[in-house]
Amino acid sequence: MKYYLIVGEASGDLHASNLMKALKANDPHADFRFFGGDLMSAVGGTRVRHYKDLAYMGFIPVLLHLRTIFRNMDFCKQDVVSWQPDVLILVDYPGFNLKIAEYVKRHTRIPIYYYISPKIWAWKEYRIKNIKRDVDRLFSILPFEVDFYRSHGYPIDYVGNPCVDAVSSFRGNNNETFADFVRANGLSDKPVVALLAGSRKQEIKDNLSRMIEAVKDFPEYQFVVAGAPGIEPSFYRQYIGADTSIVFGQTYRLLQQSVAALVTSGTATLETSLFRVPQVVCYYTAAGKLVSFLRRHILKVKYISLVNLIAGKEVVTELVADGMTVSNLKAELKKILPGGERRENMLACYDNLIAVLGNPGASERAAEKIVASLISHSDGVTKKS
Repeated sequence: MKYYLIVGEASGDLHASNLMKALKANDPHADFRFFGGDLMSAVGGTRVRHYKDLAYMGFIPVLLHLRTIFRNMDFCKQDVVSWQPDVLILVDYPGFNLKIAEYVKRHTRIPIYYYISPKIWAWKEYRIKNIKRDVDRLFSILPFEVDFYRSHGYPIDYVGNPCVDAVSSFRGNNNETFADFVRANGLSDKPVVALLAGSRKQEIKDNLSRMIEAVKDFPEYQFVVAGAPGIEPSFYRQYIGADTSIVFGQTYRLLQQSVAALVTSGTATLETSLFRVPQVVCYYTAAGKLVSFLRRHILKVKYISLVNLIAGKEVVTELVADGMTVSNLKAELKKILPGGERRENMLACYDNLIAVLGNPGASERAAEKIVASLISHSDGVTKKS
């Protein structure tokens, strides 16, 4: 069968590439065409556009590149219709993908599936109307989304979380010791605290300098920054001293050897919990009081971290906007270090969270459901004709 996939960022490229591998295992004749990245290209098929041509973030960058965005969107619509796949699989990236879904639904009979559902439960809940109208099946990687979508009369499938797969695979194939890790990276023998300050320069600029200021009062630990792909070491050196180390391409290795972590919001918070590393979630923004006000009155959810959202309660402390101060960071870090008052309860909550997420195999379960659904759809069309 022919599969057309659309992703718009690096995480989508990763998850879509794993889905493609699983689809090939279920359908040896799978033929892929996609808007995606290098990981998807490595699986095979035809890449039409790289996701980097789509990935504009923030109001001003989007405004400046509107012509390019609309040109890519128009091309994508025509390319899907021209290729006539057996299914269109959209991966997250709702601003772009829901527009494509609307067009394809209106002009074709191509089934439209969504893998990694849009996070409309956080904001833009009105998009449920578009999803119910244009998306035939939705596959979720977050368990609490099932109740949310069903409350709107839209049944979805929870297939598990691909982060569980990634962490489980890493831990199953990596038995590195702490001594091996510090020796390989030229570190000392002090316990390690990981600093995950984000993947974009603005995030790193806003968060890392405050993290570094906060950890100066903990000389018995060494602090190691997880370097983001594509960010040069010199950029980090503006904000850290010679006593702070950076490791690139080793985030999982770093987490596996850390006793605690300071983490910006995002997938990294969930990955940190899967490694059972106590953490403080921190995300600084300018105009913090205004952002905190908007968060309380616009966002539909109480939390920003995946850990707390999945647990349905505050497992990890979230220091966001005007709450992200050096003094708050110091106080919360002290609570989660060995001997700290919140550490053991957080680890117990992690265990409950891991049980809720379920076993590895998200990509495989999604692929099995997709292929079975398409075969059933094809049989139905054949019988009708």
